[in-house]
Amino acid sequence: MVVRPISTASIYQILFIASSLIYTLKAQYSDSDESMQTNEEQEFEVGPDPDKLKIKVVENGIPETDDYRLYFKSQHGFVSPLNDIPLFVNLKERIYNMVVEIPKGTNVKLAMSLGEKLNPIKHEVQNGKLGYVHLAHVVPHHGYIWNYGAFPSTWENPNENEAHTGYKGDGGPVDVVEIGDRVAKSGDVIHVKALGALGLIVDGKMDYKIIAIDVNDPKAAKMNEIHDVETYCPGLMKDTVKWFEHYNVPKGKSKNTLAFNGEFKDREFANNVTEKSFYKWLLLSIDKVKNPGVSLTNTVSGDDRYQGKISFKDAAEIVKKQLAGNKLFTKVK
Repeated sequence: MVVRPISTASIYQILFIASSLIYTLKAQYSDSDESMQTNEEQEFEVGPDPDKLKIKVVENGIPETDDYRLYFKSQHGFVSPLNDIPLFVNLKERIYNMVVEIPKGTNVKLAMSLGEKLNPIKHEVQNGKLGYVHLAHVVPHHGYIWNYGAFPSTWENPNENEAHTGYKGDGGPVDVVEIGDRVAKSGDVIHVKALGALGLIVDGKMDYKIIAIDVNDPKAAKMNEIHDVETYCPGLMKDTVKWFEHYNVPKGKSKNTLAFNGEFKDREFANNVTEKSFYKWLLLSIDKVKNPGVSLTNTVSGDDRYQGKISFKDAAEIVKKQLAGNKLFTKVK
């Protein structure tokens, strides 16, 4: 009998299926409001199926201030966009969830707060100043030229050399550039497929940008590889390279270095990067690698308190405290 090694893809499928089984078992206890009771022994609620979460955004504070936050709330209670929203929508077709942080056409830098409990989206602060992007001198666009965000349940390890380049990861989730026609909103969770990837080396760290398109975009059915982008969005990839090369220049920094001599990698490469980062997030979430300060607080994905699991009641208290400190403006989107 010949024993063949398990491929990388098979490992990811096993991991995904195993995690899905756990979620399914937990979901059996969450079919009604009555079943969402506090577990008296372990003091946290049984989580619902993450694939069935209906997400809305609770917006608190005044935009473009340091106190501004976007929290994510499901029909069951508050969730973490980083830790509770699944990466995979359809494993076979490689359709992913994407959390939109920055809408196309805007220039305010927003991102999931990795260090805060429940990982709300907040304004990036750099050297004590709110972050903006101004690139009118580089490309004929205002701000971000696509919807920008990240894949949930992914993470690039800053203490591990990345396989393709030898550089360490940037310590965050995998970034996504969504090139569809629709202008999304901050906090939208959209279904995308990867078309390719661009690699940046920023401050000595590897920072991949996955090029993707919303599967509901009119052009999505025609676009399946990175070379299709030029056909249906002429000039966009050239502008994308310029954008990522120059976005730090207005801050007085030099141009960013592009990995692979600025070559866009194909869809298979992008899927590989994405799914490896899912595996790294799994290791982080079960405390198998050093945590550099990423909050793993969750209400759905964890199995016990050692994985950051808290009750929906406790999650509401976290948000309540933040809201109490900032009563100027609160609404549910």
